[in-house]
Amino acid sequence: MTRHLLDITDFTVEEIGTVLDLAEAPVGSLGAPLAGQGASLIFEKPSNRTRHSMEMAVVQLGGHPIYTRGEEVGFDTREPVEDVARIMAGYHALIAGRVFEHSTLERMVAALDADGVDVPVVNMLSDWSHPLQAFADALTMRQSLGDLPGRTVAYIGDYANVARSLTEVSLLLGMSVRLACPHGFDADGAELERLALIGSGDVTQTTRPHDAAEGAHAVHTDTWVSMGQEREKEARRRAFEGYAVDASVMAVAADDAVFMHCLPAYRGFEVTADVIDGPRSVVFRQGHNRMHAARAALAFVLDRPERRPVAHGEGGGS
Repeated sequence: MTRHLLDITDFTVEEIGTVLDLAEAPVGSLGAPLAGQGASLIFEKPSNRTRHSMEMAVVQLGGHPIYTRGEEVGFDTREPVEDVARIMAGYHALIAGRVFEHSTLERMVAALDADGVDVPVVNMLSDWSHPLQAFADALTMRQSLGDLPGRTVAYIGDYANVARSLTEVSLLLGMSVRLACPHGFDADGAELERLALIGSGDVTQTTRPHDAAEGAHAVHTDTWVSMGQEREKEARRRAFEGYAVDASVMAVAADDAVFMHCLPAYRGFEVTADVIDGPRSVVFRQGHNRMHAARAALAFVLDRPERRPVAHGEGGGS
C-alpha cells in the first residue's frame, strides 16, 4: 500500500518514533532509495526552509528534485489537480506539494490511488497542516529535552496549520499541550474534542500566555501574519496584543525549557529579540532539523529496505 504523508495522524506512534530515529541516522545509512529518480516539488506558496530542506533531502537520498512554481502547473486553471498528479507520477518517484488548500493534496492522493499508482504524495504545507514541520519540532524537542512522554508543550498564538500539527505530534508522543490563543484564533470545541482522542497526551486551552507557559518544557510560537494574510496584518496585530513570547513568559516555564519557532520570525511582534536570540532558543537547530526530518519522512514513505532505525543521538541531527 502506498504511504502518503498529508497529516501527522497518518502515522502511528511507533512510525513517528521510527521517523525520528531515521532523522538522526547518518545520511549515508539510509541508502539511495531515489537513485536515478526524480521528486516533483510543487510550490503554490514559495518558501526558504521548505525548498532548501526538501531539495537537499531528495539529493541525500540519491534523487533529483525538480522545483515547480504554482503558476507553472496552474491547478484547476491550466489543468485539473488530478491531471497534474497523474502526469507527475509518470515522471517522478514521489510528489510533494506546498499548497493553499489541503483538498488539493487529497485530490492528488485520490486520483493516484484510484489508478493504482504507487507514488507517495507528501504535504510540504497546506492550510490545514504542516507535518514535516511537526517532525522537525518533535526531533528538536527530543534532542533538547530527552524523553518526551510526560513533558509539557505550550503553544502561544494563532491556532492554525503549524499549531495543529505540533499539537497532534505532541499528543501522539505522550506530551501535554497547552494552547494560549485569543478568541477567534483558537481551537473550537469540535477541534478540541478531536484532539482529545489523539494519542496518550492531553490538551487544554486558555487565553492567558503565562498560564500556558507555566512549567512548560517547550514554548512555541509562530508568526501572527502568514503568507496570504498580509491584508489582515494590522487587525491581527491588535488581536494578538499581549501574546508575544517575552522574558516574563519564559520566566514561568520550566528551568530547562526551550523556545521554539518555525520561522520566519518577526522580532518585536510574536517574540522579543532577547528570547529568540537568547540562550534558551533552539530555533536554528529546529530549522536545520527540517532537512533531517524531511529526509527521514521521505525514506519512510518510499518504504525501501535501506531504511534502518538507529539509536537516537547517533547521527545527522543538527
